[in-house]
Amino acid sequence: MEFLPIIFFIVILFLLLIGYPVAFTLGGASVVFGFFVFGLDFLNLLPLRIWGIMSNYVLIAVPLFIFMGVMLEKSGLAEELLETMALLFGKRKGGLAISVLVVGAMLGASTGIVGATVVTMGVLSLPVMLKRGYKTETASGIIMASGTLGQIIPPSIILVLLGSVLNVPVGDLFIAAIIPGSLLVLLFFLWIVTLTFIKPKSVPAMPALELEKFAGAGKAKKIFTAFLLPFLLVLAVLGSIFAGIASPTEAAAVGALGALVLTIARGKFNFNSLKEAMVRTTTITSMAFMILVGAAAFGLVFRGMGGDRYLSELILSSNMEPHHFLIIVMLVIFIAGFFIDFIEITFIIVPVVAPIFMQMHIDLLWIGILIAMNLQTSFLTPPFGFSIFYLKGVAPPGVTTAQLYRGILPYVIIQLVTLALIIIFPEIVLALV
Repeated sequence: MEFLPIIFFIVILFLLLIGYPVAFTLGGASVVFGFFVFGLDFLNLLPLRIWGIMSNYVLIAVPLFIFMGVMLEKSGLAEELLETMALLFGKRKGGLAISVLVVGAMLGASTGIVGATVVTMGVLSLPVMLKRGYKTETASGIIMASGTLGQIIPPSIILVLLGSVLNVPVGDLFIAAIIPGSLLVLLFFLWIVTLTFIKPKSVPAMPALELEKFAGAGKAKKIFTAFLLPFLLVLAVLGSIFAGIASPTEAAAVGALGALVLTIARGKFNFNSLKEAMVRTTTITSMAFMILVGAAAFGLVFRGMGGDRYLSELILSSNMEPHHFLIIVMLVIFIAGFFIDFIEITFIIVPVVAPIFMQMHIDLLWIGILIAMNLQTSFLTPPFGFSIFYLKGVAPPGVTTAQLYRGILPYVIIQLVTLALIIIFPEIVLALV
């Protein structure tokens, strides 16, 4: 009987690896195992679990943040931000790369949707950077790295989900992510500055004539509107949470409404764009919640069979040091991030290891930030990093996957260094909480 949870877990992994959809694999296998192990009583328990998920107030923030991100994408905010940043930094070596970094960070703070950010930045900035003489590796590397900042910079969807799974206040996770996110942006910036000294030809400045043509009339107005509107939106969302005025769910509603108003103010709103945003929001949310329902069934069966207790006893009886267990978990999540989405990892792996971290008296707030940073790193790491494939899908002809691999490696190293710093110095995460 004690080996049943292990068999169950192996069956789930096998079905995932041969290509079955995650949500239906989790739910289907769990219902089959639950029925044969617990009988018909299991089918009475499962609806209560599902109802608990659907009535979870915190999770309402997920569709609202997704809608906010999709509407901002429709508003053309990224394009205007890139133009404005090019005006400010384009005349300096590495200026376009710095522009992409700043825009990526701002979009991360505005949308939190990695795929949308990487694709948008790739479409808008990669052809321009290549045309201006940037090396393919340099241009693609900063686009992929900055595009994934939405994983750690609040308001991040993954932090909302992790808060729900770890039973940690989402607002605290948002506050705890500020310093690690800012540190990552700073290290990326320092790497770009370093490139201007060691490989200046790979990060050229924009020609003066191009900048004059780019600026045109109303330069001051462009800069003002491009920065002010997204800044006000981020301030409304994060400021209301940090000031204690609104919960993350209420702040997400403010963000969704603010994104709608911003799109209207920019003259980009029409009913087709609203319909597209609503359909996309519904699709992404439905996918996330189907996985969540499947994960609830998995958790019910796994715990019912004593899987969490068996795993805890196994690890604790081995006298494994907490930091050794932490490293193993981080390595497993890092490798899993090559193959499956962060939502799936959040609902499959995290609920299994969270009780063990609690028994080891490890701060779950710190663990949440470590997991988010770890998943962001795996999003970038060759050969399977999702961001690499997002950018490859929209890159101009002639840009090879090998070039993308070489371009992203310095940023993967920076991510790993940042992750190591957070592990060695937990104060980086806990200082503001």
